[in-house]
Amino acid sequence: MSTDPHVPARSGDRRAAACPRWMSVVLVIAGVYNLLWGAVVILAPERTFGLLGVDAGDEAGITLAIWQCVGMIVGVYGVGYLAAARDPARHWPIVLVGLLGKILGPIGFIDAAMNGVLPWSMGWTILTNDLAWWIPFFLMLRLAWRSHRLPPAEGSA
Repeated sequence: MSTDPHVPARSGDRRAAACPRWMSVVLVIAGVYNLLWGAVVILAPERTFGLLGVDAGDEAGITLAIWQCVGMIVGVYGVGYLAAARDPARHWPIVLVGLLGKILGPIGFIDAAMNGVLPWSMGWTILTNDLAWWIPFFLMLRLAWRSHRLPPAEGSA
């Protein structure tokens, strides 16, 4: 079996068969979603604030710039998910970083909202940006972990 990360595993390798197609599909959907969401936030931050019922307040320029930075970060995650979709088991660290962000982001939001830093209405973004991906990303990581624990099939070395 080739050790080059750009050469796919042979069909006789049980690890190659351990990655169901749905994982790639989910990562493509996540990638496209993140790129689109990030682009909208970068290009129309005032509009997204308006949809969320948020007033940027006296520091509108700074607040909108920070919001655009959030959009850039989300968009970059999208690029990572699209790259990982080629081989989710091999690129599990991208999925792990994504899941960590999707867990830590809501924790940070709840803290900020409870302290009056962010309005609760911004929590709607947590549903589609974070919570919707917890289960599929967790399942991908679990399957990737299990597939990496499998020894190569005989004759695939």
